[in-house]
Amino acid sequence: MPDTLRVLSLDGGGIRGIVPALVLAAIEEETGHPIAEDFDLIAGTSTGGILAVGLTIKGPDGRPKYSAKQLAELYRQRGGDIFHASVWDKIRHAGNLNGPKYGCAGLEKVLQDFFGDARLKDAVTDVLVTSYEIDQVRDPFFFRSRRAIQNPLYDFPARSVARATSAAPTYFEPAKLVANPGDTVPYYALVDGGVFANNPAMCAYAEARATKPDCAILLASVGTGQATEKLSYDQAKGWGLIGWARPVLDVVFDGVADTVDYQLKLLLPGKAQYFRFQTPLDAGEDAMDDVSPANLARLVATADKLVQDRRDDIRQLCEALTAARPAVPA
Repeated sequence: MPDTLRVLSLDGGGIRGIVPALVLAAIEEETGHPIAEDFDLIAGTSTGGILAVGLTIKGPDGRPKYSAKQLAELYRQRGGDIFHASVWDKIRHAGNLNGPKYGCAGLEKVLQDFFGDARLKDAVTDVLVTSYEIDQVRDPFFFRSRRAIQNPLYDFPARSVARATSAAPTYFEPAKLVANPGDTVPYYALVDGGVFANNPAMCAYAEARATKPDCAILLASVGTGQATEKLSYDQAKGWGLIGWARPVLDVVFDGVADTVDYQLKLLLPGKAQYFRFQTPLDAGEDAMDDVSPANLARLVATADKLVQDRRDDIRQLCEALTAARPAVPA
């Protein structure tokens, strides 16, 4: 029997990241281990990238610093700091028409508070975080802890990785990441990886195959909720640049996520090989930046229902994860 590589993938979705955080908290409760100790590779995009980084930050004892439950509290307690627009921002950007909806200071302060000076190379398990470079190379940009260990050029502060992956167009300005000494470019201009991989599970699958081609793969993918609000033809047929600016981003994010799910169902057809945890969202719950107490309560209730509805699948996943845990040396 080949060894099994345990892979976790976390979708983007802004404040809706509280949903996968609570699903992961249920998995931790079931296994009795931090998420990072039950997976060999954790991939994330946008809010999922923040979770991936947070779950693998090393604590003083060498084990993961944060549990999934603690990261769920990040959304509850600091969501309003992340998605905060000052009066000056609103005036300067004409209500989001000629600038990002939010300043980046609040997001960067939260990331600094939670991730401090931790670096990508120090992740307690392998991490893959997506972003997209718009200035220097105009290509997908992957932050990989394995590469950061091998080459200092690709090692960055964890907070910078999280900032880059979550720079959603129209919501936040791109992240300007100063390149390390010796690189061929002075900086990278990075936006949210959701523009090409809002569901990074296929990226994670490819990374796993490239890293250990002979291993079996057990892949768990967790979404932030499926938007169900319809885009009316009668309205959309009259939209131009301004009308499509925000809806097209949601269409791209959802379309990519669903396509990857379809592909992986074909590549990993065994029920014990691929687990996708996703749930429909009621109208009004799908906003990426609604940090009102009422919406947060709705998202928590949605996550709780997903956990209850998929309890048997969560147990089956946890059993598979436990069975695939590396043997402890005698």
